[in-house]
Amino acid sequence: MRVSAKAIAIAAACLAAPVLAQGSLAMLDTLQKGGWEVRYRDGSASRKVCVRSGREFIQLRHTDSGCNRFVVEDGASEVTVQYTCRGNGYGRTNIRKETPALVQIDSQGIADGKPFQFSAEARRTASCD
Repeated sequence: MRVSAKAIAIAAACLAAPVLAQGSLAMLDTLQKGGWEVRYRDGSASRKVCVRSGREFIQLRHTDSGCNRFVVEDGASEVTVQYTCRGNGYGRTNIRKETPALVQIDSQGIADGKPFQFSAEARRTASCD
């Protein structure tokens, strides 16, 4: 039986996909722990976030804890995560680290049946209250 190069490439891509989904998001672990302020570029009220792992920035519009996540990009200074919250929508968030105390966040999706899209900057400000 002869297997084509195209079939081998497709099989390799399928086998690689689960590895991508299992990304470690190690960049988020390098962020300083503590109190952060998220400032939205559209002028919306800023938000305080207590960062313990950095993963708190992934779902700023979904507070559900049981959402399924798929890691799209898992780089040294940038991560992108797509997530689905059963019965409450979904989102895709990109987080780019400038320093361990400063990140840029872009997110979009559906929450509570309504679309959302935002860009924000988050800075470490103090200890968690």
